[in-house]
Amino acid sequence: MTAAVQDEALAIAALRQRPRRDHEASFFFWDPAFGCASVKILPGEFYVHDQDVAITTTLGSCVAACLHDRTAGIGGMNHFMLPDAGDASAGGRFGAFAMELLINELLKRGARRNALEAKVFGGGQVMKSLAGTLIGEKNVSFVQQFLASERIPLVGSDVLEVFPRKVCMFPRSGRVLCRRLPAAQVGQTEAQEAQYRAQLGRQRGGDVELFR
Repeated sequence: MTAAVQDEALAIAALRQRPRRDHEASFFFWDPAFGCASVKILPGEFYVHDQDVAITTTLGSCVAACLHDRTAGIGGMNHFMLPDAGDASAGGRFGAFAMELLINELLKRGARRNALEAKVFGGGQVMKSLAGTLIGEKNVSFVQQFLASERIPLVGSDVLEVFPRKVCMFPRSGRVLCRRLPAAQVGQTEAQEAQYRAQLGRQRGGDVELFR
């Protein structure tokens, strides 16, 4: 094993050894594009850190909110599917619960509520089966209203329109990259969201843009 590979393995192991909270992301990998350890957020999950690991997710009609305290050097991201509050059994798949999960964890880790800034992504109309439901628009409207009510300034966004997105956040610096994915990947994103929506139903009975 080379020194570089050993360092990568140690970085991933360190992330896996951290105590994990309910709904916290747990899929860790080494991202060669950024040269750092990464964590992938699935629908209903969140992640907070104070080091520049890469927090990543892929969005269709779902929304991800990235919150950051630049003075404390800590940030995090969530990924929710529906704006309704839902109940605890559905966890972070609902917007209100997802936002509370993220904010509470940031405060526990040393962020200050009055210092938080937000960047928001997703809400695209990519699922033909949901074209008449305006789920993406409702998700975006919810998070915008939530941030306004909590007096958290929205300093960057890439939302709505008709394509899926890949989002990558570096939580220490607050830097976020958003890539609009090509049409060829719409089907993959649609299938992923459909899978998670089915799970939720059972429980209830391009170009890279940098935002600073």
